[in-house]
Amino acid sequence: MLTLAIVIVSYNTRDMLRDCLHSILPTTTQLNLDIWVVDNASRDGSAAMVRSEFPHVHVIDSQRNGGYAYANNLALRRIVVDGGHKLETGQRASSPIPHPPSPDYVLLLNPDTVVPSGALDTLVAFLQAHPEVGACGPKLLLADGSLDLACRRSFPAPSAFVYRALGLSKLFPRSKRFGSYNMTYLSPNVQTEVDAVVGACMLVRASVVREVGLLDEAYFMYGEDLDWAYRIKQYGWKIMYVPSAIVHHYKRASSRQRPFRSIRAFYDAMRVFHRKHYAATTPAPLNLLIEAGITLKEYLSLGRNLIRPAAARHVG
Repeated sequence: MLTLAIVIVSYNTRDMLRDCLHSILPTTTQLNLDIWVVDNASRDGSAAMVRSEFPHVHVIDSQRNGGYAYANNLALRRIVVDGGHKLETGQRASSPIPHPPSPDYVLLLNPDTVVPSGALDTLVAFLQAHPEVGACGPKLLLADGSLDLACRRSFPAPSAFVYRALGLSKLFPRSKRFGSYNMTYLSPNVQTEVDAVVGACMLVRASVVREVGLLDEAYFMYGEDLDWAYRIKQYGWKIMYVPSAIVHHYKRASSRQRPFRSIRAFYDAMRVFHRKHYAATTPAPLNLLIEAGITLKEYLSLGRNLIRPAAARHVG
């Protein structure tokens, strides 16, 4: 039986985390599940809840909120890199049951997701049937039933940034050129190769994690999944969007708690990604324009959120 390790990073999302874990348990009959929750210094008793109600789930308590990539890596080092034998320095862990030395697949999953029956089997079966594919993701549906556009993306090349900054992607969503970033020109029911899927539900071969390396902790929140996908493709692997698997995503559960810090992290991620992957091959004037555009959009977003009621504040 194949082993799937699931890593869920939680930050003050106790009730959603409970629902997520309840949804996972009956979703699969074909896989051996090894579930890990990394608690990012929550204050709502998330870790205690998991230990009490889900004793088979491994819990890692991070003593600080080091961000999404940092927290995922705490688990990935133990699951994939160290085979579960090395405890992260300075961390307290609870592993009430033995687990395999290394899984076949690793799933990054947000706590604000609900996984319908069969979705995980479908994703794993897809990778089993397509050995050239290193990672894949499902169709993610938001609470209103609409598509979470982040679940299938192209890389944010300088041209895509310009199209979004000028509003062309919204004006012409069916255009393959202007709608390229979120692939809005393509039906959400079409299985297709993509540049990236979203870390809210991202299935990766464990062998690919060992080959490519862990998430880049230069990203605090946002962007680390794009960066990981970029590196996976650099190693020659394909990434696929698999709409036959459906997962529900109740988005921004963590970012709404600290919207202004999340906004800063969102635009910092843009800067990190551009500087790491595109700046060296982009003309200097365009680099300056992109950096200025990111800063302008950041300040506009911060300003809009200042005048919104607290409950309506968000990153996008």
